Amino acid sequence: MYTSWLSEFWRLSMFLLAGAIFGMLTERFWESLFVATIIYVIWQFRRLHHLIGWIRKGDRSSPPDLDGMMGEVVHHIYRRHQRDRKRKKKLSKLLARFSETSSAMPDATVILGGNGEIEWFNDAAKHLLGLRSQDTGRWISNLIRHPQFTEYLRKGDFAESVGIPAPHDEEIMLNIRIVPYGNHQRLLTARDMTRLHRLEVIRRDFVGNVSHELRTPLTVIGGYLESLVDGEDLTPEEMRSSLRQMQQQTQRMRSIIEDLLKLSRLEGRPGSQEDFVNVSVPALIAGLVEEATILIGSKGHELHVEKDDDLWLQGAADELHSAFSNLLSNAVRYTPQGGVITLRWYADDAGAHFEVEDTGPGIDPQHIPRLTERFYRVDKDRSRDYGGTGLGLAIVKHVLQHHDAKLRIKSRVGQGSTFICDFPSDAIVRRGDGPRLVVSR
Repeated sequence: MYTSWLSEFWRLSMFLLAGAIFGMLTERFWESLFVATIIYVIWQFRRLHHLIGWIRKGDRSSPPDLDGMMGEVVHHIYRRHQRDRKRKKKLSKLLARFSETSSAMPDATVILGGNGEIEWFNDAAKHLLGLRSQDTGRWISNLIRHPQFTEYLRKGDFAESVGIPAPHDEEIMLNIRIVPYGNHQRLLTARDMTRLHRLEVIRRDFVGNVSHELRTPLTVIGGYLESLVDGEDLTPEEMRSSLRQMQQQTQRMRSIIEDLLKLSRLEGRPGSQEDFVNVSVPALIAGLVEEATILIGSKGHELHVEKDDDLWLQGAADELHSAFSNLLSNAVRYTPQGGVITLRWYADDAGAHFEVEDTGPGIDPQHIPRLTERFYRVDKDRSRDYGGTGLGLAIVKHVLQHHDAKLRIKSRVGQGSTFICDFPSDAIVRRGDGPRLVVSR
């Protein structure tokens, strides 16, 4: 700074000295001195014009070649511009990283202004909250109108979160939290809690259902025991009837406990398939048919079997028997007298398939997604009358998961149901020269 001032001082001195010398030579000293001063001012104005033009142009990459105080100004402006450029690049990188991070986040994130207007939101907010690009600037309370959320905003106590269904899809459950920050700004986050909510519903239903399932046989047994303890006079036939009822209810509780233990073993089993062997599914089906024939008894069901005798499967034989027998026993149990039950075992390009088709009452579509939950029943009273524990399809689901397979259910009310186990192609084992369809009755 001192150098530039000194430079300007010497430049002005040189102009004045030249004017003074010229004035003494021409005997017009003051006029020459005045002219020299005017020339210096004009020259400085011209330099200042270049400086202002450069500043207005905004092109900081090519500064004008100026010295003295003007050069000092150009130098400082140029240096500040370079620092600003570096700072902007750094901020741009940070903003890009923040944008990438926020876009990758599964939680919806919304920045709200002091009045609750939307300033910014990430991609997850579009999916979870149904926000659109044109919603920027709108009040969040106009877009999320759930009463609990409205009350949450009104109170302004954001120490706790609030749980509400998504504005555009009530099947999605959200946990919303607001955190105040900055200058009267607020950060809203929404997390998809649908899976946890469903698990909580299933847990609550399971506790209630298992309690109900065990309460009924215990009540029956307790009633008969109370009669015996009170010394009521019972005929031998009444005694035998009471004991038979207690025996049936005890067997029912035993079946429930055994199925629960079986489910526990399946869930606790690691996902490894190292213990799988080549299972003869046709032979397994033959055994199931014999068991079903005894179960059918006098119901008069027609049992059709269509199977590929050369189609085997890699798997755990006991687990497959448990899954298939549950599907078959359900078909026998719920198909009315004289109905038709068809077993199919075949392969196609998608893999191997085990089907159980019946002509029973069918299932309403709204119940199908929950059929594999423990103790879930479409008609609890009817299921209990038929002797089911409500755990069979849950066992089927876990067995198929262990075999990388899936359960498909097709049903129409009044027209019957079809339960299909789909196994992957890499689990198929072929025996014999080729496929051969065997149909038996």
